[in-house]
Amino acid sequence: MKTTKITGQLGEKLAQDFLKGRGYEIVATNYRTRDGEIDIIASKDDVLVFVEVRAKSSRAFGTPEESVTLRKKQKLVLVAQDYVQKHEIKEPWRIDFIAVELDSKGNPLRIEQIENAVGEE
Repeated sequence: MKTTKITGQLGEKLAQDFLKGRGYEIVATNYRTRDGEIDIIASKDDVLVFVEVRAKSSRAFGTPEESVTLRKKQKLVLVAQDYVQKHEIKEPWRIDFIAVELDSKGNPLRIEQIENAVGEE
């Protein structure tokens, strides 16, 4: 049985590889503020993309996408805004989710990117 932390780390690695394969450049990982953390910050076509990765090895408690609460979305917006301000980002930005579903051996069954998963509230 894998721990949640190991599943999360594997999910983040798979998500980075997935993004690179789609032409994204990884700018930063695990960006933290007092409000929370963003797993991956990437860039493509002059758009900065903040990525929340959700990895699961079972659907017992729903899909990866369903595990992102309104509170988590609000925190992601705060962390993204902090990054944009601190780094004086001028280009457009958005928040995406990447859902990763793994089999019992840790192999990816599904990796899906949901663009603009959090609108600015």
